[in-house]
Amino acid sequence: MSRVRLDGQVAVVTGAARGVGERLARALSARGAKVALVGLEEDTLRSVAGGLPGECGHWYADVTDHGAMTRAAREIEERFGTVDIVVANAGVAAGGPLLDSDPVAWRRVVEVNLVGAAVTARAFLPALTASRGYFLQIASLAAIAPAPMMTAYCASKSGVEAFAHSLRGEVAHLGVRVGVGYLSWTDTDMVRGADEDEVMREMRGRLPWPANRTYPPGPAVERIVAGIERRSAHVYAQWWLRGTQSVRGYLPGLVATVGARHMRGLGARAGSVRTGLVGAGGAADEKERGHRGRTHDE
Repeated sequence: MSRVRLDGQVAVVTGAARGVGERLARALSARGAKVALVGLEEDTLRSVAGGLPGECGHWYADVTDHGAMTRAAREIEERFGTVDIVVANAGVAAGGPLLDSDPVAWRRVVEVNLVGAAVTARAFLPALTASRGYFLQIASLAAIAPAPMMTAYCASKSGVEAFAHSLRGEVAHLGVRVGVGYLSWTDTDMVRGADEDEVMREMRGRLPWPANRTYPPGPAVERIVAGIERRSAHVYAQWWLRGTQSVRGYLPGLVATVGARHMRGLGARAGSVRTGLVGAGGAADEKERGHRGRTHDE
């Protein structure tokens, strides 16, 4: 498949303050794209933008806030004149058994990961239609093989996969291409935050190879960039993920059977998993929501 040169293209990346989003912004900028970073951590976004080699800007916005994202989309188009690529990357995670989970954190995972993806698409589709551009939704192995102790994350990533596939059929006649990006465990603040919990780290270590490994972000981001250049319908950040598509019908049952055995082995320890969002990004999200709550109370 032919590749689209990124030089001069305008790319929007949500969740760009850290992790895959930050590295993706750097990689796109290095290839000559003009990059718009969108996220909650304004100071961190400013720092990331300051280190990019090409033209860029940063916008503070919660991806679940339709008004904020619509304003960001308008300002980005005013700044750069067009939008060619949008990567819906923003995401948070929480772990542990459903019955012991924090209901607020559980709901927030779904809101950011799934509702935030739809809000992002709604805000930028007019610009992408004008440019006949590309929308890449970042999903996960969790969409292909949902696992115990990750109900909110797996539900949200299964949801965004279905959302993107559905959206593809809606906008193809407008010239907009839609892709889904799949990642396994990648060395980011989110994964490291989850690994701080002994039970979650143990559960992940019991997964079969190669799903039990943590992968470096560099090669994963390079694969995502190559997918963006090709406007691919499916982008696999780790080489072996492509093969899971052919057996995905069997994976939920297999994972449930193996997971049930592990859960029995954990016993009461399963309930000791830390509640709330994980990693530095999760902490930033909780801090922002707390700040807005205090502002509303005052």
